[in-house]
Amino acid sequence: MSGGYVLPRSATPENPLRLAVMISGGGSGLASLLNYQLAERRCHHTVLVLADSADAGGLEHGRSNGIRTIGIPLPNKAVKSNQRLAHERLVHEELLSSDVELVVLSGYMRILTPWFVGLWKGRLVNIHPSLLPDFPGAHAHRDVLAAGTDVTGCTVHLVDEGVDSGPILAQSQVEVKADDVESTLQERVKKVEQTLYPKTIDLLCSGEISL
Repeated sequence: MSGGYVLPRSATPENPLRLAVMISGGGSGLASLLNYQLAERRCHHTVLVLADSADAGGLEHGRSNGIRTIGIPLPNKAVKSNQRLAHERLVHEELLSSDVELVVLSGYMRILTPWFVGLWKGRLVNIHPSLLPDFPGAHAHRDVLAAGTDVTGCTVHLVDEGVDSGPILAQSQVEVKADDVESTLQERVKKVEQTLYPKTIDLLCSGEISL
């Protein structure tokens, strides 16, 4: 497949795709995905929840649903570049040990190295709170408000070696209101994310998305 992307197999509710969800914070997106999966049989189910710290609040969503749930903090290594790679090797080992077929980034705040992306390219998906390619990066809501645009939204995309630059799978728009601040805009976009992300994962897992 062009660009080195290898998409996951086409799954069914009888043989669902095995997902890992990677988080950094409270895990509202994770909770939404788990509720979606519990509502009826889907072509995907979550078998692993990972966080980049042992005390991320969202880990409780995994534990309370009986899902293998692990916090993996960065190893204490002097050289930062080695620390990132050592951390990702630990993450990769957990993904393999749980037979994960698709990695879902949901509020995961670490930029992944080309080494890790290369291993999972096409099976690594993210949601970003803007209409990419506009406003990539960690401060999308701030940047949207500073630009004075009337419309923002969210984007589901495959992850590549850049920052929020992989192939776009789906987008949904959200109006920017005149009295918006970052927190109010974030909450409205988050509600749309929680609908768009699970439905896009449906399409990806059922083979309805191709590159």
